[in-house]
This record gives sequence, C-alpha cells and structure tokens, in this order.
Amino acid sequence: MDITGKTPTGFWIISGLSLLWNAFGAFDYVMTQTRNPAYLAQFTPEQQAYFDSFPVFMEASWALGIWGAVAGSVLLLLRNRHAVTAFGLSLVGLLVSTIWQFGLSGADMTRIFGTGPMAMTALIWIVAIALFVFARKKRAQGLLR
Repeated sequence: MDITGKTPTGFWIISGLSLLWNAFGAFDYVMTQTRNPAYLAQFTPEQQAYFDSFPVFMEASWALGIWGAVAGSVLLLLRNRHAVTAFGLSLVGLLVSTIWQFGLSGADMTRIFGTGPMAMTALIWIVAIALFVFARKKRAQGLLR
C-alpha cells in the first residue's frame, strides 16, 4: 500500500485479470463436467473418450485446481489473506492433474490433442505460480487482511 492508504491500481488490474483468466478454466470445467453437447462438439470422439476416462481422483484434483484458483481470484479482489491458501490448493490440484494427464493416464496427448495441451499446461503453470507468488507478496505487504 502506498502512504495514502490507497490500494494500488495495478493490484486491482492483476486481481481482475486473474478472475477473468480463471473464469475461462471454470467455464471449460463446467461445460466438460456437464457434458454440454454444443461445447463437446469441438472435440473428436477420441478426445471425448479421454475426458470420460478420468478416474475420481483426477476429477477431484481438476476441481481443486479450478475452483481453488477461482476462489483465490475472488479472495484477492476482496483483499482477503486466504487468497494465498486458495491459490496454494489450486497448485496442488494442478500438480496431481498434470501428473495424471502426462504420466499416469497412458494417453498419448500429442497424438490425441496435438501439441496444444503441453503448451497450455505450461502457461497454466506459469500463471498459477505467478498468482500464488503475487498473493503471498501482497499478504506480506499487508494489502491482504
């Protein structure tokens, strides 16, 4: 916080963009989980079968990753210190789902989806870590209560 006690504009911009970014993930999660026909039409039958193959722990870790990130973004906007915890839980969910997706699933992700999932997963990791670090820094600065 600056000496006038105002919350820096950059904080609000980053927090708002965080919520927008994570809302895209939440939309994808909801559309996939509810098996929305219009949304799933963009995927091949093999890709849809891959989504249907998720074990319960994968579904749970995906939910933790998505909803932890959304909660973290909302908590940032509320300037709540628990944003750090929410983003941390999101990272745990992302870790488990990434390990399953690229290691334990046995799926050839490049053959099924192309190179997109690897690049997107890398971007998701970068943003998730950056948001966790941002929230920790803002909590340490006293901006989050």
